[in-house]
Amino acid sequence: MGRKITKDKINKRGYNKFLEISKGVEVTINQEKIDEDAKWDGLKGYITSTDLSGEDVIKQYTGLWVVERAFRISKGNLEMRPMFHFTERRIEAHVCICFIAYKVYKELQRLLPTYGIHMSVDKVLKIAKTIPTVYVKLPNGKIINKTLFLTDEQGQIKPLFDM
Repeated sequence: MGRKITKDKINKRGYNKFLEISKGVEVTINQEKIDEDAKWDGLKGYITSTDLSGEDVIKQYTGLWVVERAFRISKGNLEMRPMFHFTERRIEAHVCICFIAYKVYKELQRLLPTYGIHMSVDKVLKIAKTIPTVYVKLPNGKIINKTLFLTDEQGQIKPLFDM
């Protein structure tokens, strides 16, 4: 049996603004609200307090997705979280490390197609974490290492290790 829908369980956001509840359980679509809302379809408005011209505001706004994507990558893919530092030097160092991590991520994203690797950066990083390196100490004291590409996926990203 499904859950009972009540007025206090329905917000007025999204498609819910087109619904009406009567007698506790009956939900109907309010066509008047849909028609009223349709007059705004395809329109976009900007409100700003700057002295920029309308064209400049629109131009700046169209590039906003790049900034939003950068934040999404840094918070999601790179798992960066706020750090609480109390000296200016540590704050600057933290910002620098975050910027470098983002730059490395974007550079890897740029390089993948040039090496014929058709995977996301996240998938490549996940695979790279599984690639072992063996270190052997020779009798003369010299240490040699060998990176082992054991699976097909690991072999696909091998060109990145040969740079």
